[in-house]
Amino acid sequence: MNEPIHQENLNRVLLKPRFKIPVQDQPDNLSGKFKEVLKNDYPSYRGKVVGHHIVVDVPEKEETFWSPQLHAEIITEEEGVFVKGILGPKPKVWTFFMFLHFAVAVAFFVFFVIFYTNWSLGNDYTFAMWMCIVLPIIWVLLYFSGQLGKKFGYTQMQNLHDLMIEIIHK
Repeated sequence: MNEPIHQENLNRVLLKPRFKIPVQDQPDNLSGKFKEVLKNDYPSYRGKVVGHHIVVDVPEKEETFWSPQLHAEIITEEEGVFVKGILGPKPKVWTFFMFLHFAVAVAFFVFFVIFYTNWSLGNDYTFAMWMCIVLPIIWVLLYFSGQLGKKFGYTQMQNLHDLMIEIIHK
C-alpha cells in the first residue's frame, strides 16, 4: 500500500478507513442518484440504498475473502451535507477477526492468571509462561494478517471509493 486513497482522507494504518466528504446536493437527491447509477450504469456492483444509507459490494465475479465493502451514510450537519462512511471488510469477515482477537485476549488473561498462581505457589508454570509469550505474538500476527487482507483488497477499495466519488459528482 504505497499510496492511501486520497492520502489525507483515509488512514493507511486503520483496517477500516473512514471518510467524510462534503457534497452540494440534497440528501434525498443524492440517495436517488446512488440508486439510479448503481442500477443503470454499474449493475455489476451489488448495492443497496435504504433511506440515506448506502452499501456497495464489489462485483460478484471479482469477490474474494478479502474483498471490501463500502458503507456510506448521507448526513446533514450545521456545516452542510456530507457523505460519511467506511471502507472495510464485510461484516462477517470483520466479526470473525474480532472474535479471534477477543479469544486471544481472553486466553492471554487466563494463562496469565494460571502463570501467576503457579508462580506464587511455587508450582511448575512453564506452559502458562510460554502461552503468555506466544499469545501476544499471535495477536500481532492477526493484526498483520488484517493489514495483508487490506492490501489484497486495496484495488477494490480504490474502485469502490472512485465509484462513490463519481456518483457524488455526477
